Parts: sequence; structure tokens; C-alpha cells
Amino acid sequence: MKVYDEKNVLEAAADRIEQAFYEFNNIYLCVSGGKDSSVMLQLAARVARKMNKHFGVLFIDLEAQYKETINHIEELRKETDDVADWYWVAMPISLRNAVSVIQPKWICWDKADQNKWVRNIPKNAITEENYPEDWVWFKKGMEFEEFTVYFAEWISKKSEGIIGCGIGIRSDESMNRFRTIVNNRKIRYKNYAWTTKVKNGTKELSVYNFYPIYDFSTEDIWGTIAKLDLKYNYVYEWMYKNGVSIHEQRLCQPYGDDQRNGLDQFRMIEPETWEKVLNRVHGANFGNIYCRTSLLGNMKSEKPRHLTWEQYTVFLLESLGLYCPELRDHYVKKIRKFLRWFEKHEGLSIKDIPEEADKKLESAKKAASWRRIARAIEKNDFWMKRLSFSQTKSDVQRIIELKKKYTNLLSEDVEDKQLKNIAAMINKGVD
Repeated sequence: MKVYDEKNVLEAAADRIEQAFYEFNNIYLCVSGGKDSSVMLQLAARVARKMNKHFGVLFIDLEAQYKETINHIEELRKETDDVADWYWVAMPISLRNAVSVIQPKWICWDKADQNKWVRNIPKNAITEENYPEDWVWFKKGMEFEEFTVYFAEWISKKSEGIIGCGIGIRSDESMNRFRTIVNNRKIRYKNYAWTTKVKNGTKELSVYNFYPIYDFSTEDIWGTIAKLDLKYNYVYEWMYKNGVSIHEQRLCQPYGDDQRNGLDQFRMIEPETWEKVLNRVHGANFGNIYCRTSLLGNMKSEKPRHLTWEQYTVFLLESLGLYCPELRDHYVKKIRKFLRWFEKHEGLSIKDIPEEADKKLESAKKAASWRRIARAIEKNDFWMKRLSFSQTKSDVQRIIELKKKYTNLLSEDVEDKQLKNIAAMINKGVD
């Protein structure tokens, strides 16, 4: 485990959770059934018992999940029953489906498709039939991210004082998650580096996210599980036995842009669940068969032999600029942020960026190289996910503005399904 002056990351995490109980009037944790949030929850339960505290837990049940994930959540619920009040949500929420052109979004727990549900709604879950009367903000088909923000606002109105929301993400998972936590533009609670203020649009809420395990590595997570004999999702065990390294294992809803690459594991790990998923989520079997092929964008790039990867990057940017300078500038802005991060944290100036890095490190988004940058541009990765960025509201607005100016810039036959949706909206005259 990483060790600070006198503490390791496990001790530091326990201290942060203890501090959160002291500072915030009320606390709830967001859990998914993955290893990170599970460790956070079990650490929080230990601290709560020691301090005689109570907290809430939000679990959004995505329906078409691993059976083992639900089993794990059930055991966590029993394990923490003495200190936690659970909000187990099984409601019709819109989820990303990156393996289908026909169904780029699907709605879990949609009563219109009840005959296709992968599972029955768990007992004592919050459903479309019994959700609180003051959830006037809930709309069928609302986005997952939208739901969590409105839930935070609801909690803040329900409770007095300042609310703390525990999030089990780690900064070493991706640069985007690192930026989520360390971004200097974020508002902190009393300058605690591991907190950020929550907003609903432009409205600031009396809620702060806190990240008690933000400095954990993957090895730290599993080391904590072993050291404290914590419970964990057994799907990880099956993934490891199927040859998936501990750094590549992903459990959150498996049909998203990043998670779809592991769809073939779903079929092998839980074949009975998989059979039901095939009938529930359009394109699931297509994703299973082609998740690691060029049909889903996983192909090797080729460049002119006489150009270096850096020169090829400049060539691609210049070519874009001839047609759409604004799009070129969009990519340049993302690339500059990417390079600044590595300069600040890895001591790599622009002149030090290698042509190529270890392919495994590039694939894991842990190494900078001109090849990695060129491939992102080459594949028209507008969100720059290959450089560890994610879609932002400003990015969506930018592509809409670009579409208005350059009518042929974005069509509905693009590979990226989020861009496809935006194109469809624009073509229908929806801003």
C-alpha cells in the first residue's frame, strides 16, 4: 500500500470518513456493487459503529446486471443493516447502450417491457409504484446522472445542514476521474482536497461529494479486502479466472462505451443471465461477438511511413483545420489539457512525449504518446475518451453549434452513438 508520512492509504481513508461524519450533518454513500464502492461502504460501516453514527446508501438497480452483483448488494445490505438506511432504487431510468444503432438508449424496469425483464423487482425496492410523494422531479426515462443529482437535492431538502455524499472513485482509474477530484475550479468543503460541491445545473446545493478512497490503487483495493477480510463481488473472481487482469475488470452497466469491450465475459460468467439479457438489450449479442473487433472501433491505425506519429498528429489537425477550424481547435484544446496533465504529474514536457509507449500502458490510458493522440483524432473521437476525457455539457453544446454552421459535419451514421443521438436531435430541429 502507498504510505504517506505516517499513514498508509487505508488509514488515511478511515480518517477521511471519520472527518466526514464530524463535518457533515448527514451522510449517504453511492454504491454500485463494484469493488471500489463496496470497500468504501464497508470502511464507512466500521467507522460508523465506532462513532455511533448512521448513514444512508443509494443503490440504483440497473436490472440487466450480473446476478452475483445483486447477491453481493444483498449481503452488503445485511452486513450494514445496523448502521445504514438503504435506498434501493428500481425505477425506469434511461441507460446508455453503445452496442446498438437501433436502441442507443434503453430504459431499465420499463413496465412496457415487463415481460422481458431480466429479474423481478427486489422486495422493499423503491419503484415507479411506491416512490416518495415529494419526488416530483422524477420523470420516466430520465438519465442516470440526472437522477443522482436530483436525489442529492432531495436529500438536502429533507435533511438540515450540509450533506456529504460518499463516492467510491479512484484518481488512478483515468485522467478524467483524476480531474473530477483535483480540478482547482471545483468548490471544496473547508478546502478539503477530497471534496467537491454538487450542483444541479447552475444551482449550488448544500451537498458535497467526498472521495475517501481517491488515492487507492487497484492493488490497494484488493489489499484492503484481504487485510480486513471484506466482502467482494464474486464476479471479479470469475473474470480473473477467465484471464481478465485486475486492472481491466469493469462491472458497471456492461453496455456503455467503455464497458462494452467486456461483453464477451458476461456470456461466459453468467450464461443464464446472459440468455435473458439477449432478449432485453438490443445489440447485446452483437457486442458480445464483435466487442474486440474493428466493427466497434477496435482497429489498429496506420500512418504514412515517412511521418512520425507527432508529424501525423499535426497533419491530421491541419487537415481538419482546412474544413472546420473550430473542430481542429476543439481537439487542440483537449490535447493541450492532456499534455499539461502529464507535464504536471509525470514531468513530461511536449518535447519529452514519446512517439510510442508500451501498448498495454497506452491501452490502459496510463501512458502518453503521440501515437495515442493521433489515434484519437484519426477515429474522430470527439469526446477524446482515448485521452481519458468524458462527454461534457460544453462538448455537447459545441457539437450542436458546429452542426448548425457545418451542415455536413455530423450525420446520423457516425460510429459514436451519443453523437448519433445529437445528430438526430439537430436534424429534427431540437436544440
